[in-house]
Amino acid sequence: MININKNNIFKAFLVGLFSSITIGALTVLTYKTSLGLFLVTSFGSSMVLLYGFPESPFAQPKNIFFGHLVTAFIGVLFLNFISLPIFINIALSVGVGIFFMIIFNVIHPPAGANPIIVIIGGASYEYLINPIIFGSLIVLFFGVVLNKFILKKKYPLK
Repeated sequence: MININKNNIFKAFLVGLFSSITIGALTVLTYKTSLGLFLVTSFGSSMVLLYGFPESPFAQPKNIFFGHLVTAFIGVLFLNFISLPIFINIALSVGVGIFFMIIFNVIHPPAGANPIIVIIGGASYEYLINPIIFGSLIVLFFGVVLNKFILKKKYPLK
């Protein structure tokens, strides 16, 4: 059911605006500078949680940062050290990545895509630094600005 009221429209506008600003900043850094890759497709779905549902445990900075880092790292390990057919490597790396997000209590559902991205893209260890670490920090910067300073929400929760 469509929920049309002034508060919902304003929230949706801000979520869309900050999602565009954040992804736009990452895109400009990626394509208009020589600083490297900052953009990961899974960051797009991170915007849904970070801006739309910041009270979710999955949207907390620890989860966003380490969820992306753990799953990308697992993808790089599988890419470089597990010599199985790609369809098996992708499936196992996603499962192992999710396993470790749960074990380390850093669950961030969008990060579940990172092993797929890493393996299909043939990413190196450098991928962990840029875009994963620096990109996540930029995403979190914009998340804190919107949630804490503009919307005056208690963010992060812990």
